[in-house]
Amino acid sequence: MQLSQKARRRLAGGSLLLSAVLAGPALVSGCSSLIDGKPVATPGTGPTEPTFPTPRPTTTTPAPTSTSPAPSTSPTGPASPTTPPAGVIPLPPDHNGYVFIETKSGVTRCQINKETVGCEAPFTNSPLQDGEHANGVSISSAGNVQWVLGNLGAIPTVTIDYKTYAAQGWTIVATEQGTRFTNDRTHHGMFVSVEKVTTF
Repeated sequence: MQLSQKARRRLAGGSLLLSAVLAGPALVSGCSSLIDGKPVATPGTGPTEPTFPTPRPTTTTPAPTSTSPAPSTSPTGPASPTTPPAGVIPLPPDHNGYVFIETKSGVTRCQINKETVGCEAPFTNSPLQDGEHANGVSISSAGNVQWVLGNLGAIPTVTIDYKTYAAQGWTIVATEQGTRFTNDRTHHGMFVSVEKVTTF
């Protein structure tokens, strides 16, 4: 007998509930299961994910310093990878190596680490994922793109202005039209706006 995916999920959910009741809290605390599919809330229990945008703590963009560097006695060479060019505002990572930003409009939020940039927005022209338009896109330093359904949650974002920033080996150029992320090493990246995402 072949069961539909919906029926398999219901059986799996019922099995998990039954095993939790029978096994007791001591055994359940060390177990986990992964069930494919999309969670659906029972009427009256609220949304399955936080509503968009999610409330989150914010911090302000660090002000650029106006101190002049000391004169160098060594020959002039290329700047080190950790020193952003003049006029570029550095965004320091958290203790896990992530930088979290929010655009000036408040519509797009992104997380940045050395290998990837992932952004969440109510995109108007994104591909379908499980029958819904994706609200997340990420690009790796190698240029691999992935569209997802998800929610970044209550991340501690820094609100960026329409300026140029540096974070974890990525140059970020924010404009009214959108935000461009370019990996400093590979030059792969993406331009993100609500209307479109262009990768390169």
